[in-house]
Amino acid sequence: MDWKKEWKILAAMVAIFLGCYFLPVGWPRFDNALMEAFHLVKWYAREHVLLCLIPAFFIAGAIAVFVSQGAVMKYLGPAANKVLAYGVASVSGTILAVCSCTILPLFAGIYRMGAGLGPACAFLYSGPAINVLAVILTARILGPEMGIARALGAIIFSVVIGLLMELFFREKKAGADSQIHVPEDDSGRPLWQTAVYFATMVGILVFANWGRPMEDSGLWYSFFAAKWWLTGGLAILLAVQLAAWFSLSAWKLAASGLAVLGTALAFPQAPLAAFVVGVIALSLLTATREDQAGQWFRSSWDFAKLILPLLLFGVLFAGLFLGRPGMEGLIPSVWVERAVGGNSLAANFVASFAGAFMYFATLTEVPILQGLMGAGMGKGPALALLLAGPALSLPNMLVIRSVLGNRKTAVFVLLVVILATASGYLYGALFA
Repeated sequence: MDWKKEWKILAAMVAIFLGCYFLPVGWPRFDNALMEAFHLVKWYAREHVLLCLIPAFFIAGAIAVFVSQGAVMKYLGPAANKVLAYGVASVSGTILAVCSCTILPLFAGIYRMGAGLGPACAFLYSGPAINVLAVILTARILGPEMGIARALGAIIFSVVIGLLMELFFREKKAGADSQIHVPEDDSGRPLWQTAVYFATMVGILVFANWGRPMEDSGLWYSFFAAKWWLTGGLAILLAVQLAAWFSLSAWKLAASGLAVLGTALAFPQAPLAAFVVGVIALSLLTATREDQAGQWFRSSWDFAKLILPLLLFGVLFAGLFLGRPGMEGLIPSVWVERAVGGNSLAANFVASFAGAFMYFATLTEVPILQGLMGAGMGKGPALALLLAGPALSLPNMLVIRSVLGNRKTAVFVLLVVILATASGYLYGALFA
């Protein structure tokens, strides 16, 4: 008998038993935190999985199948031109208005295709951090200097974090992961077709998630009012591309389109239903094929299996400890509010550390910060939270760990927290 193994099993059983025996059920804060965890994961499942993550999974799967490994290595690989690689990666968020979780499938896709660690980490940070809508909203509500500081800080952070990650972990990238199918060539498809194909999917991701602006007028509201028309138009364009470039059956695509249209007409107040029908139809049309369209679905499914369970698990624990915005978890929000007043290094560190573990949906960080600043939060800690919060979260960290491993993930998170702390402290000193 392997006594060492048996002692480990016994220790685990004792720990589980003690946890059950002393479970604080009946303690109001614990009971409330437990409900907050389920409320948050329910909200996340309703608001982010279908519209954010599923399109991101399809884009990530497309990267693995339709973008040649040579192209990724040329522009983002370890031997690529640094100015070009970091230039592309650091401004990606101006196109992708996504949250810290939605960026993960895209990050995993380019990293496993051979992108260098530095540019991949710059992309991972910049995707959710450099969001044009969020920067504009920050400037309008929290002041133009805060908006400018957020935009500049996020761009600089992405480059600095990428360069430091590359410096700390000098290694040869192994290329594509064995679980992701990487074709040896792109089947002779012209570059412009691939570009239009990806632009269409990114457009669907962006417009399907276009949030309601503060005012019911102006350009941003016009996009919001027409978001489902724009999303539908791009979906039709994608169907045309699938028929013309990927040999999918035109009549099956037309039948799927009629099913989507019928759902939209039957449930005009629930456009999400039509979106779900479209996703199901696309999955059924591609799942059983043996060509590149089938490889696209299987690669997307690989990312979904890897990422989605970790994200939901992480959101559940984030809700348990921190609660939803404006609600209480196990950690009282007053502790955070008291800790981030003024502009000390400690206040900036607490703000960046707390922001790194909290989950912020795209654009929600601004009204949350407005409330915290009204409760006494300093300007420096506010910027620190803006620079750390949208780019990181507990669910986000769990998935990054599955891609990069423990050491690289710990260093990435530490770099974000340290840089956010230093930037917040400097900003608070200048604009106190």
